[in-house]
Amino acid sequence: MINFDSKNRIFKLDTPNSSYVIGIVDSDQLVNLYYGSKIADTEGLEARSFRPRCASFSPLTNEHYTDSHDFSPDCAPMEYGCNGCGDFRVSALSIKNADGNTVTDMRYEGHRIYAGKPSAEPLPSVYLNSDSEADTLEIYMADRATDIRVTLIYTVFNALDAIIRSAKIENASQKPADIERAMSLCVDLPSMDYDLITLYGRHAKERSEERRPLAHGLQGIASKRGVSSHCQNPFAALVSENADEDSGEVYGFNLVYSGNFEFCAECDFSGTSRIVMGINPNDFSWRLEPGESFMTPEAVIVYSNAGIGEMSRTYHKLYNNNLVCGKWKTAKRPLLINSWEAAYFDFDTEKLVSFAERAKELGMDMLVMDDGWFGERNDDRSSLGDWFVNESKLKGGLGELIDRVTALGLKFGIWYEPEMISPDSELFRAHPDWCVHVPNRKPCIGRHQYVLDMSRKDVRDNIFDQMYSVLSKYKIDYIKWDFNRNLTEVACAKFPKERQGEVFHRFVLGTYEIMDRLTKDFPHLLLENCSGGGGRFDPGMLYYSPQIWCSDNTDPIERLSIQFGTSLCYPASTMGAHVSANRRTNYNTKKNVALWGTFGYELDPDKLSDEEIAEIKEQVKEYHKYYDVIHYGELYRLITPFENEYRAAWEFVSKDKSEALVTVVEIKRSFDNFFILKLSGLCPEKTYVIEETGEEFSGAFLMNAGINLTRKPHNDHDSYLVYLTEKK
Repeated sequence: MINFDSKNRIFKLDTPNSSYVIGIVDSDQLVNLYYGSKIADTEGLEARSFRPRCASFSPLTNEHYTDSHDFSPDCAPMEYGCNGCGDFRVSALSIKNADGNTVTDMRYEGHRIYAGKPSAEPLPSVYLNSDSEADTLEIYMADRATDIRVTLIYTVFNALDAIIRSAKIENASQKPADIERAMSLCVDLPSMDYDLITLYGRHAKERSEERRPLAHGLQGIASKRGVSSHCQNPFAALVSENADEDSGEVYGFNLVYSGNFEFCAECDFSGTSRIVMGINPNDFSWRLEPGESFMTPEAVIVYSNAGIGEMSRTYHKLYNNNLVCGKWKTAKRPLLINSWEAAYFDFDTEKLVSFAERAKELGMDMLVMDDGWFGERNDDRSSLGDWFVNESKLKGGLGELIDRVTALGLKFGIWYEPEMISPDSELFRAHPDWCVHVPNRKPCIGRHQYVLDMSRKDVRDNIFDQMYSVLSKYKIDYIKWDFNRNLTEVACAKFPKERQGEVFHRFVLGTYEIMDRLTKDFPHLLLENCSGGGGRFDPGMLYYSPQIWCSDNTDPIERLSIQFGTSLCYPASTMGAHVSANRRTNYNTKKNVALWGTFGYELDPDKLSDEEIAEIKEQVKEYHKYYDVIHYGELYRLITPFENEYRAAWEFVSKDKSEALVTVVEIKRSFDNFFILKLSGLCPEKTYVIEETGEEFSGAFLMNAGINLTRKPHNDHDSYLVYLTEKK
C-alpha cells in the first residue's frame, strides 16, 4: 500500500510488516524519513526531527539561506544522493553534463501512484501475476540546471515484505550527457549498529557466508569480471548485531543483474549508514543523447523483523512466484543424468544410448549430452562458436541419437556455451574481430577460449541462428547454458570512443536478448544456466533460466556451505544439485544433500554395482516423494556449517504445515552423540507422525522440546532424513 500525505508532503510505503517513508523537504529535496518495522502513522516523522545536526564543514543549500537555515545534503538522509552539491558520501547518481562537470542535483517535480508494476525492459525484472499483488510509486525528479531527469520507481508488494527499486534517467536537454554512476537504490539508515552479511567464494567454493560489523568509511562488495562472479554474489544484508535465523532486524539487498555490480555501505561521521547498489561504475559510462533514457537494473529489498530465515523465505516466495517464468515455474522438473562426469569429451552415439538405457532402468527422465557434440570438439581447445553437429563422433547425426533416446521414453538435453569462441574454430578464422578485444593488444586467453562480443547485433544474430537451426530441427527439451571465462580487454570495434564505457553493460543486454529470443521461440525448453558452476547465480539469470548449476563441486560435504550460503537469497527450486560418483561419501549422503535442489546424477550408470543400482532406484522414489515439500515448501536452516563444524541440519515445511522433511548431515564426528534437534515452522496445534518410528508429537513439542536424534548415526559424513506428516 502506498499513501501520500499532501499536507506534510510525505510518502508512506507499507508492506505487511514494514514501512518505508519518504519526505519532500525544504527546496524540494527528497529524504528518507524511516525504513523498518511497520508504523501506523507519520506524525513523528517530520524531516527536521530526523535530520542529523550539521557539522561545521557541512555545506548548506543556498535557497532561502538564513542563519537558522540548517539543511545540508552532507548530513541529511538523501533518498537518491547525488554528486557534487554538498553530499560527500558515496553517490547514487553522477552525470557529466555538456559543460564537462559532474555536478548533479535532483529535486522533486511530481509523482504518480498506481496499481501494478512497470517492466524494466530491456532488462529482466520481477513481474506481477495480477495488478492487485503490488502498487507502484514513481517520483519524478529533475536537475533544473541541466534538464536531466530521473524517475525513482518503487513497487511495494501487498503480501510480502519486499520493495522493488529502480531508476530511469532521461536527457530532456538539447545537449548530450554522460552517466558515470547510476545506482538502482540508495537507502540512508540512522545507525551503523549492523553487521554486514555477504556471500564470497571462488570457482568450486561459491557463496560462503561472511559476517562482519559495519565500520566507519566505505565497505562492500563488487564484481568487474563482466559477470556477477564466483567471487562475490550481488546479495548483501544488514542485520542487527544479535540477529540470527529466528530473531532480529534484517535488511536484504539483491540486484536483478548478471554483470558488473557494486554494493557499498558507507558509515559517516554522524554514525549513520548509506547503502547503494547497482551497476559497478568502474569501466562504466553511458552517453545519453537528447531524448534518450537509461534504465537501471531492479534491486529487491526485503525487510524482516523476525530474523535472517524470514528474510530468506520472503526472497524464496518472491522469486518462485514473481521472477521464474514460463512453463517450468510450476511444471515438475525432469530428473536428469548428465554425461559430463561420466564421459567428458569421450563419447559416441552407442555410449550415450547405453547411458540412456541404464538411466531408464534407474527411473530417470532425461539424458543430457554435455560438452563435445559440436564442431571438432574432442577437448577444450577448439570449436566453441561452431554450433553444428560433429557427425564423425555422432554417427548417423544428432537425429538418430535423439530418436533412440526418446524411443526409450526419455527426454533429451544438450550443452551450449553461446558467448564463447575458440581461436581454433571456423567462426574465429572467419571473424577474428568478433571476440572481445582492444586495438593493438593481444587479448588474454582463459581456458583456451575468448569471449564473443555480445554487444554486437551481427554476432548475436549469428549465434542465435546457429542455435535455432539445431533446436528447430531436433526434439530437444533442455539446454545447459555455460559461461567459462571472465571478460578482459573490453572494447567494441563498432562503437565510437565516447561509447566504449557502455560495452560491459551492452554485453549483458546482448546475452539477455538471446536468452529472451530463445525462451520465446522454444517455450517448452528447460534452460539451466551455468558459469563454471555458480559464477553467474543471480536473479537476472533466474528470469530466463529457472534453475542454475549451483557449483562444479559436487562433493556433498563441500556442497553444504555452498547450498547454505546460496539459500540466504535463492530458493531450492533454482539450485542445480546432483549426485556424482566421487568416493568421499556414501550414496545416501550424496542423495540427501542433492535433494536440496533440482536433483539429478553425474555418473556413468554402466559402472554401478548391483547394490548401487538398487540404492539409486530407491533415491529416485524419494525424489518424487519429497519433490513438492522441497520445491514449494518453506526452508528453515536449523544448524548451519558456518556456525557448527560438526553437523548441519535443515528443514522444509509444506505451505499448509501438513508435512515436513528434516535433513541432518554429520560433517565430522564430534564424540558428543547426545543430540536434541528443535524443529521450526510447524503448526503448534497439529499432531505430527514421524514416518520411520510412528511416534506422535505436537508441533509445539517438536519446536520447543525438540526431537531426540541421539540414536541416529554420528560418524563422519553420515546423514539421515526425518519425515513427518500431520496425523489425520
